[in-house]
Amino acid sequence: MSAAARLAAFIALLAAGAGVCSAQIPSWLAPSPGAAKVLVLSGQVSVLRDGQPWALNVGDYVQVQQTILSGSDGFAVFQVSDGSTFEVYPNSQVVFRKTPGNWRDLLDVLIGRVKVHIQKWGGQPNFNRIRTPTAVISVRGTVFHVEVEDDNETTLIVVDEGEVEVLHARHPGQPKVLQAGEWLRVYRDQPLARSRIDKNSVLKAAFRALADALYTLVHRTSGPAGATLPGGGTAGTPLPGDPAPVPPPPPPLPGDGGGAAPPPPPSGP
Repeated sequence: MSAAARLAAFIALLAAGAGVCSAQIPSWLAPSPGAAKVLVLSGQVSVLRDGQPWALNVGDYVQVQQTILSGSDGFAVFQVSDGSTFEVYPNSQVVFRKTPGNWRDLLDVLIGRVKVHIQKWGGQPNFNRIRTPTAVISVRGTVFHVEVEDDNETTLIVVDEGEVEVLHARHPGQPKVLQAGEWLRVYRDQPLARSRIDKNSVLKAAFRALADALYTLVHRTSGPAGATLPGGGTAGTPLPGDPAPVPPPPPPLPGDGGGAAPPPPPSGP
């Protein structure tokens, strides 16, 4: 079964079980070492436990090795004990701290999009890794986006601040280092040496526009007017007659072909 098909099946399961599970508050949603707290949430976002989806709410905790699943309207911001945060966007499936005893492995992104903000400790490096089926992304304190785009497991990495080091998960070789404003696509069957680092402010702006729209949606529907949002900005105030807000679709990215699958990897040496 393809990654997209698996995600669709999980979303259907989530929709069926969310109403029952959200009414219960299991002890395993309580704080524990290494857990991540839900700071912001909108739509269908759950964790899987024993193969069943349990709906999350603001203030809940996600435990080590749990899978976070977001539906088509799901968006959430999580915070770990060192102050670092990660955002999970719609139609995503992410495993939190998959490797027991190794907190440097923060997330395994199976499909979908996340944004990660790694805090430094007193100005010192804070080593973390994000893994996808095709890439291993190492950071020391930075802000960046990761998206697994399609059934071919193509990974897109976009850096807002700082720098990240990228290795191919399937093909051994030298890493590539991305600086602020740069982005890279990692293809499943193409060694990293053949992938090109690009710099495109339009791509960065597209990611920021989606994040801003989702923050506004969350606070227009459930947050107090003028509330401060993570990363700055304030929430809007609902007006009489406003239609129910709908989460925007992810913006088309360079090379997407207007929302179609990304282009095939370049040929040649």
